[in-house]
Amino acid sequence: MEAAVWTVIIVVALAVGVIVKRFVGEPLRARELFAPPLILTGLGVHSLANDLHPDGRDLAWIATASVVGLAMGALRGLTPRLFPRDGHLWQRYTLATLGVWVLSIAVNLGIDLLATAAGTPGEARPTTLAIGAGLLGEALVLGWRALASGTPFAPNDDRLSRRAVARR
Repeated sequence: MEAAVWTVIIVVALAVGVIVKRFVGEPLRARELFAPPLILTGLGVHSLANDLHPDGRDLAWIATASVVGLAMGALRGLTPRLFPRDGHLWQRYTLATLGVWVLSIAVNLGIDLLATAAGTPGEARPTTLAIGAGLLGEALVLGWRALASGTPFAPNDDRLSRRAVARR
């Protein structure tokens, strides 16, 4: 199997893991909120720079998909429940979050089909960039909501998460 296929499989598996954790409920840590989307977006941009020399049409599709991904992520960022627990902020995805994930996937598939029909190569639509842009939009809105709540982010201590889950 090609390395690109393995990259997509790994990225999707990690994204599913993050989503499951967020449905269960977890402390909201700034590092965990912002690191994955920044890493995925960086990998997507790196993939574009190494695998393709996009022309104007390709860049238009890349920009469109990225802006739509950011917007869908921002919409999704409005839906998780934020709540204080143990003196810091926690998050839990809701059914509305699931609905926006489904809508986001459908919209991104539509953009992908249109881009394919327009002749844009698959390399100009890296999965890492698409997922990264969506998670970045979500992180920006969640971060804004967290700051507006007045409750601090959870500390970056993995033991804290294990203790809190054990008490549930």
